Amino acid sequence: MVKTTARTLLMIAIAWAAASPYAAAAECIKSVRWWHDPPYSYQAPDGSIAGLSVELTRALLERLGCTPMFVEMPWARGLIELEAGRLDILPGALMTDERAAFAYFSRPTNLSPNVLFMSKRARERFAVQRLADIVGTDFRLGAQIKVNYGPEYAELLPTPGFGARLTFLTDRRGAWRMLEANRLDGLIADQISGLLELKDLGLSETIVPTEVIVSDRPAHIALSKRSVDPVFFERFNKALEAMARDGSLRTIAQRNLPCKVRPTGIGCR
Repeated sequence: MVKTTARTLLMIAIAWAAASPYAAAAECIKSVRWWHDPPYSYQAPDGSIAGLSVELTRALLERLGCTPMFVEMPWARGLIELEAGRLDILPGALMTDERAAFAYFSRPTNLSPNVLFMSKRARERFAVQRLADIVGTDFRLGAQIKVNYGPEYAELLPTPGFGARLTFLTDRRGAWRMLEANRLDGLIADQISGLLELKDLGLSETIVPTEVIVSDRPAHIALSKRSVDPVFFERFNKALEAMARDGSLRTIAQRNLPCKVRPTGIGCR
């Protein structure tokens, strides 16, 4: 009979662990939604995924000994996947009661208002001081599917007079072209993203932000309640708080935002 030594048993245990499906479970890999939305997430020239939300989420997960798996998907799809538990993390989300039913929300990570952009042609035709002013007109407003633009938008959305003025879109860059072609009059967008996209598309002189602030609520990182346990969420949020205290959050924000960042790291001054 072959004598089984302690070393042999150890080697057998290591080999079993490597082959066991439970070994993969010990790895901490979290799926994270991204989409082309500079400066928050985009594909860099070298093919890597970059941006404020990407860099921040990667740094947070690294502090927790985890690895991000970035998954490209439109916003509306991201919410569906988060609710179903097939997506773990969705950065850049506004907190709502509806979403809080299926997602945890981190402390605020960014503050850039959603504003109404209009073509200069439309500005000459319409005097819009707030969203409700488009009711009863032939104003054509673009908005992204399943994006929450704040209380006023949510209140107006179910009303026929406002809903009739809306065109829902998945791709904001295509929407800018619709404004350029006079197929839309206005579009609600994150102020920083909108200005960067218009500059990139060469449309800064044709389409401009208005004084209509649709929402100035901060964005958060949303984590799925179906795939992320409460203990992990608490560790995640504490890591984010630590990054705010030690200046890491501000450093990442300043590296990605085209403005001077607040001392807190939450958006532009």
